[in-house]
Amino acid sequence: MPVREDKPFRELCQENGIAMTHQRQVLYEVMKTMHGHPSPEEVYARVKKKVPAISLATVYKNIHLFVESGVFQKVSMHHGSVRVEMNREPHHHMVCSRCRKISDVGERELGLVAKRNRLPGGFLVERYAVDVIGVCADCQHGSSANRSGLR
Repeated sequence: MPVREDKPFRELCQENGIAMTHQRQVLYEVMKTMHGHPSPEEVYARVKKKVPAISLATVYKNIHLFVESGVFQKVSMHHGSVRVEMNREPHHHMVCSRCRKISDVGERELGLVAKRNRLPGGFLVERYAVDVIGVCADCQHGSSANRSGLR
């Protein structure tokens, strides 16, 4: 599900203390339309079609700026690469331990109980992020095909 942000980019920049530039606006507009958890390289490939002079370093820098200012969220980095969270609805992640694909899973599907905003020791919760590590259906199918010699 792509990000649903009704505010104009100019207003979003003002609220988050970001200087508005043409490259940032194109980057933001492209990212808003992307599904899943795109990597900076995937974002760069799309933005480069609209702004041929943009560099991968500029895309990385501005994604980092968007994440730091709260415009977008970063998916946990411990899965091997930086990924940007495009889904604003509360959810968690299923991460394939083989191909590293990240899929969203709802709280109800995981059977999670109501969340608390304070935990023992005075820990103030900012957000919950559950990663379910396993093997996706595609990799399971590929693995069984490999074992049976079909590939």
